[in-house]
Amino acid sequence: MNTKIVKRAALATTLVVALGAVGAYICLDATSDVRRTGAETCGEVIPADADRRDGEAVCATLDALSDAWERGDAEAYGRQFTENGTYTTYIGSHYEGRADITASHRALFKGFLKDSKLAARYLDMRFLTKDVAVLTSRGADYTGDKPGADELSKVTTFTLVRDTDGSDDSDTWRIAAFHNTERSNVMERFSFLYAPDTAPKAEQ
Repeated sequence: MNTKIVKRAALATTLVVALGAVGAYICLDATSDVRRTGAETCGEVIPADADRRDGEAVCATLDALSDAWERGDAEAYGRQFTENGTYTTYIGSHYEGRADITASHRALFKGFLKDSKLAARYLDMRFLTKDVAVLTSRGADYTGDKPGADELSKVTTFTLVRDTDGSDDSDTWRIAAFHNTERSNVMERFSFLYAPDTAPKAEQ
């Protein structure tokens, strides 16, 4: 067989496979929007059977965190965490302690994240005990136009604990652990198609 013909056939086959892969990726990406985008405000996910004041205090901590981020105030950001709090980013960086969290964000607010803001939608709030709460949200940092509900690329989990600061009679809540996960929308969609039972009920 003519060598040129073989090479052309191989090239054509490679091109078809590549185009098919690109087409499949585009199709998966276009159909990978989440159904459960979350509530617009934190207060909407306070459990009905929870003490409303505690739920609002948890939300206030998240509001203070977002406000500190928007102002680029690493010290105020760090104060929302417990002294021994942990912070795990979507790229796998793990920070231990308020001082570590504050120092890293001081650098981030001067560099990669300068002048950025946080967008969030709230999925769930649960009180594991009267002094421990877990809040899950979708979120993203941004500059410019605020991303829409279906554009939030990360899922974040906050574990908060009641922390009486001693300055008055009010209780505050601080973040004991934070974990951020980047949503791989195409991989998620592929896994749901390949194994439908892996999809969460909210996404079925």
